[in-house]
Amino acid sequence: MVVRVRRALGTRSAGHAGTLDPFATGLLVVLLGRATRLARFVEQQDKTYWGEAVLGVRTDTDDGTGAVLAETVPQAWPDRGEVERALRSLCGAQLQRPPAYSARRVAGQRGYRLARAGKPVDLPATPVTVSSFDLLSWVPPVVVFRAVVSAGTYVRALARDLGERLGTGAHLRALRRERIGGLTVEEAVPLEQLGPDTPVLPPLQVLRHLVQVPLGDADQALVRHGRPVTDSGAAGFGAMVADGRLVAVAEGVEGQWQPRVVLEPA
Repeated sequence: MVVRVRRALGTRSAGHAGTLDPFATGLLVVLLGRATRLARFVEQQDKTYWGEAVLGVRTDTDDGTGAVLAETVPQAWPDRGEVERALRSLCGAQLQRPPAYSARRVAGQRGYRLARAGKPVDLPATPVTVSSFDLLSWVPPVVVFRAVVSAGTYVRALARDLGERLGTGAHLRALRRERIGGLTVEEAVPLEQLGPDTPVLPPLQVLRHLVQVPLGDADQALVRHGRPVTDSGAAGFGAMVADGRLVAVAEGVEGQWQPRVVLEPA
């Protein structure tokens, strides 16, 4: 996708903000030019996913691309109430065990590389937050759901854990990313429409979640040189804005905004 964007828009500087599994569809944010340095601020936002989990089949990748590890056909499938309760039990702050076939590193190597080589993969659990995990449809053995999750959450692992809670095992069959922060897939440019005239959003649009800090002329000069500006209430990260443009992203430190990424250098 990044290569196609580079070719379509005639730029060499482009990068994506948040990987999607090869079988997944939906929203991919691609940043251009100096805005590529904003990737971490985009990736850190909550995301919304639509997905389908198939109960009764476990795979080594926790999705439909992997080898089947076990198949279970229960005498009676869980009823809708049981599925809803299992989904709710997976909400909240928690430690999640990433799939073995993931980009997480073990001793400096990607988990999926070790797994493909047949080596044991023991990835440490990582803190994630599942804000909501809602049932949209239950026609055995397929659970259709929508989940709002924090950065770093594996929806494949949620499907796996759902199957464990219900005692059937499960894997993720389909996945679509619908939202990253304030950006939605409905606003995105469809792949077939990508071309030299594709409209590009201003950098400030992808940072809607940050507080906006207007800059006067004197403060603009300081920020462009990477120098802090005073603000007694500074906390977290803020978008430094002048005339509706994003000049920099700064972090609140001891009552000052300290520039961390400067898009308009002096």
